[in-house]
Amino acid sequence: MASRADNLASNLSFANFSKATELKKRIWFTIGALVIFRFLSFVPLPGVNPLILETLYDQTRGGILDLFNTFSGGSLERMSLIALGVMPYITASIVVQLAAALHPALAALKKEGATGRQKLNQYTRYGTVFLTAIQGWFLAVGLESYGAQSGLQAVVDPGLLFRIVAVISLIGGTMFLLWLGEQITSRGIGNGVSLIIMAGIVAQFPSFTANLFEGGRTGSISPVIIIGFLAMIVVLILFIAFMERAQRRLLIQYPKRATQRGMMQADRSHLPLKLNTAGVIPPIFASSLLLLPLTISQFAGNALDQNSTAGGIINQLNFYLQHGQPIYMLLYAIGIIFFSFFYTAVVFNPEETAENLKKNGGFIPGIRPGKRTADYLDYVLTRITVIGAIYLTIVCVVPEYMIAQTGIPLFLGGTSLLIVVNVTVDTISQIQSHLLAHQYGDLIKKAKLKGRLR
Repeated sequence: MASRADNLASNLSFANFSKATELKKRIWFTIGALVIFRFLSFVPLPGVNPLILETLYDQTRGGILDLFNTFSGGSLERMSLIALGVMPYITASIVVQLAAALHPALAALKKEGATGRQKLNQYTRYGTVFLTAIQGWFLAVGLESYGAQSGLQAVVDPGLLFRIVAVISLIGGTMFLLWLGEQITSRGIGNGVSLIIMAGIVAQFPSFTANLFEGGRTGSISPVIIIGFLAMIVVLILFIAFMERAQRRLLIQYPKRATQRGMMQADRSHLPLKLNTAGVIPPIFASSLLLLPLTISQFAGNALDQNSTAGGIINQLNFYLQHGQPIYMLLYAIGIIFFSFFYTAVVFNPEETAENLKKNGGFIPGIRPGKRTADYLDYVLTRITVIGAIYLTIVCVVPEYMIAQTGIPLFLGGTSLLIVVNVTVDTISQIQSHLLAHQYGDLIKKAKLKGRLR
């Protein structure tokens, strides 16, 4: 009965979509912001030759930077102002959250509420500027020698001035994307940073589809592999949607209260614990940590002598950390599992939840309020997080291995599908919430109007 009521409410809310003017404004604002993001991905860095850069990138396609290029919507391939995307911000967020969990002073800031969160966000922005400057410098140095072996020059006028201009431009592009994401979150619909990452991935779908079927037409990709790959995509989408909606519902009981008829009745509710509490954060964090040193090493390797010891070490590092290589998949899986537990601990505090239940008189049947309840919540959350971490690892790592073995481009790997499906489900849920709130608002207005007429 509850599910039918939810479906009915959802259908009624979508029927009133045309009346929800505020929601339509939010959706149009979000679409406009994402269009600006796509326009920026085609604006090249000053001093870079886009035609030569495209030729050189096609020659080195298939490396670790393909994932970076996918997340940035092709901006790295074109070396645009937003070539680094929001990855420096995500890396800085990881560092600040880890520091807040380990450092007493930052942990105290975290407990101060809105003021403490604002201070931590400020530290995150400082870290974003610092990381973008480091990555941008190595990116500029690598661009200057990019294509030297082929006799091509990607940078029109190499030198110190180009490096400084490139670093400033990349910092400006990344910080503008960060500001744009915050505007989407506050004035649009959905999580801004997640939507920007998803928009970059979705922008690669047409080229991926064209390359896939072109490979089938020319015979470079077997039709059986194409059919199997498309079937895998459909199965993964359904599996991800099912797992993201899965939850463990804990029964919460409240003391008996007297009703109007004089009967004593106990109130009951449920505490929903998502199977994947961390969402898409673990694979994004793990990818970001792998991409930070690899971006530096890959472009720094272009500037080093390939016959030197340092150049050989960096080339070996880049080779072993390619997609499909055992070391890369092992580090990626470890990162996903670690951040699944870490981020779950960040977003859900068993002690705080148990204390709130105790203050409101709620309790879990058979479990004493207070510390016993907190221990039980932690026990249940740990068990379902194990399942969630295994699910994320399988979805993200297995398709990457299959893609590496078949030679199909990376654009539709498990990580990309997970982000797209998760962000889409979250955004649709927020749209439904806005529509439902608008519908209830209309009902309240009608009730007040009838009351005045009477």
